[in-house]
Amino acid sequence: MPEILLVIASDPFAVRAALGQILDDPCMADLRSDLRARAEIVLAEVLNNVVEHAYADGPGEIILHLRCVQGGVICRIRDFGRAMPGLALPGGAAIGPDPVELPEGGFGWHLIRCLTEDLQYCRRDSRNELSFRLPETARAH
Repeated sequence: MPEILLVIASDPFAVRAALGQILDDPCMADLRSDLRARAEIVLAEVLNNVVEHAYADGPGEIILHLRCVQGGVICRIRDFGRAMPGLALPGGAAIGPDPVELPEGGFGWHLIRCLTEDLQYCRRDSRNELSFRLPETARAH
């Protein structure tokens, strides 16, 4: 199966460049447009979270491994930054009915949870590892 393996600097500009490279890769270019769009949203959220939180104290590397499989894309993201609080995934706030009253931020994990399947996090040997599957067909919410 086609795969993508990238090492990305923990920098917002490097993340933006990597997202462009990922979406242009033949592995992703042949996917349905809605799956590509969901992949871009989820990967942008996850990678930017690593930059902002795991590497808040300084630079580091993000290792991204994508595998295009029948039925979607399997993703694994590893870093050596700070662990998730409580060594667990955040719950993710649901989006309320009045957008004017929304706080800035905090909805990324809700999006990630809605757009992925088999979402898992572990901390092993000073390394964070997040894995998930982007299904070919979006789930109804």
